Amino acid sequence: MDKINLGSTIPAYPMPVSLVGAHVEGQPNFLAVAWFTMASYKPPRIAITLGKGHYTNPGIKENKTFSVCLPSEDMVEITDYCGIVSGKKSDKSEIFDLFYGELKTAPLIRDCPLCMECKLVEIVESGLNEIFIGEIVGTYTEEKFLTDGKLDFRKMKPLILSQPDTSYWRLGQQVAKAWNIGKRYKAKRK
Repeated sequence: MDKINLGSTIPAYPMPVSLVGAHVEGQPNFLAVAWFTMASYKPPRIAITLGKGHYTNPGIKENKTFSVCLPSEDMVEITDYCGIVSGKKSDKSEIFDLFYGELKTAPLIRDCPLCMECKLVEIVESGLNEIFIGEIVGTYTEEKFLTDGKLDFRKMKPLILSQPDTSYWRLGQQVAKAWNIGKRYKAKRK
């Protein structure tokens, strides 16, 4: 099977969707973000990538805080709204039931199954984007999203974005246990 070169492009793969929150001009604001990832296990850090022109960026820089909240598939309409309507044009401060943890300028969404409040550690410029790296100071969920004391993504029903078809999807079925299935592999000898 021959591989096809798609050129210099971002590969298309599914990504979990988040709602990133920050105080901008004294008001809570949220935008939908799929470009986020773990950045460090110890200390616990997460990175979000935002275009330099987003309304939320100055709020993160001013307050040195932000939140990353994972919406469920039931929140698809309001999540998409937060991704297509800028806080410059619409006040999004009252569309969610909010709460705050230790940081008072990282708004958290009560309806999201998982929320993380972050203290800004570093900003990295990357092309047309800014990568905000934050240390997680609090992670919030509810008992109903846990199984044996661990997050259960089947219960959380995270919203997944796929590119290039720009569609939202739900989580599929488990394929195998990580850090386990590979133990069965036996290298083929030449």
